[in-house]
Amino acid sequence: MPKLADKLNRPLLDLRLSLIDICNFRCTYCMPAEYDYKFLKDRDRMTHEEIIRLINIFTELGAERIRLTGGEPLLRPDLPAIIQEITDEVDLKDLALTTNAQLLEKHAQELKDAGLRRVTVSLDALDPQIFLQMSGRRGSLNSVIKGIDKALEVGLTPLKLNCVLEKGVNDSQILPLARFAHERGIIVRFIEFMDVGNKNQWLLDRVVPSKEVLEVLKSEFELEALDSAFYGEVANHYNFKDRDGGVGLISSVTQPFCSSCTRGRLSAAGHFYTCLFAGEGVDLLTPMRNGADDDAVRQLIIDIWNNRTDRYSEERAVGSDKKRKKVEMFHIGG
Repeated sequence: MPKLADKLNRPLLDLRLSLIDICNFRCTYCMPAEYDYKFLKDRDRMTHEEIIRLINIFTELGAERIRLTGGEPLLRPDLPAIIQEITDEVDLKDLALTTNAQLLEKHAQELKDAGLRRVTVSLDALDPQIFLQMSGRRGSLNSVIKGIDKALEVGLTPLKLNCVLEKGVNDSQILPLARFAHERGIIVRFIEFMDVGNKNQWLLDRVVPSKEVLEVLKSEFELEALDSAFYGEVANHYNFKDRDGGVGLISSVTQPFCSSCTRGRLSAAGHFYTCLFAGEGVDLLTPMRNGADDDAVRQLIIDIWNNRTDRYSEERAVGSDKKRKKVEMFHIGG
């Protein structure tokens, strides 16, 4: 079956799949604590079987890398069984999971045993007070660090850290996080604060441009720029010259990469989104539950992707984006 291509000739190569919309943190850029969130009822989330069915259809259409997200995916009790079935049934170039690592120490070994290859950990600060501020005063920094070290111990590698930088909030953490990555031989990626969703009070002057982050990093570390590892990679990566690990810069605001975006997103409710900044997704779950066969669901996905024109970050960069309601990040996993 030929791979899909959208209106801008971008293939569908990556699927970010949200397993659950609930999270045990309230990070300021994703789920600010001051809001009252309405979560899905269990019956409205995709079941284990529905997840596997959709993954099989998406991989038939060209998806070759899958990232499991949330909310917080480790809150889903059947996560190891889902991973085991994916690894048993689907041939992928990559299967990864993004987590806040609060529960990772407990679950790392069973995730590895089930077939998970690697994890990315969201970690915005190593200063305990800044960590609490950014996590909505939930969670334990010590538990997160123990989770990271356990993941390294069991081989969920290459392990990456993701840090969303907000000017005046956690930009003091650039070098501490880089030192942490350097000590452990892992990768830390610094992400420009983005206007995802409708609740995070985003302003352009709260963005720390990646070029400024790079200058801070170069003040202490010798870095070697790397070529992209694959088409559609979102980060510019640099190795530490003196040991394993390195840093990545994700510059969605100052250097948009819409032109090479190969990502589709599937919410826990089975809605398919073609952009991180989309307002609405297309419901795949209801047709499935109403009896649609795989061919019908496949054709629905083909029609959605073939008509995709999303390029929000490029439109924002030139000031032509329109104010619009956007899906919240915790619904589609970032």
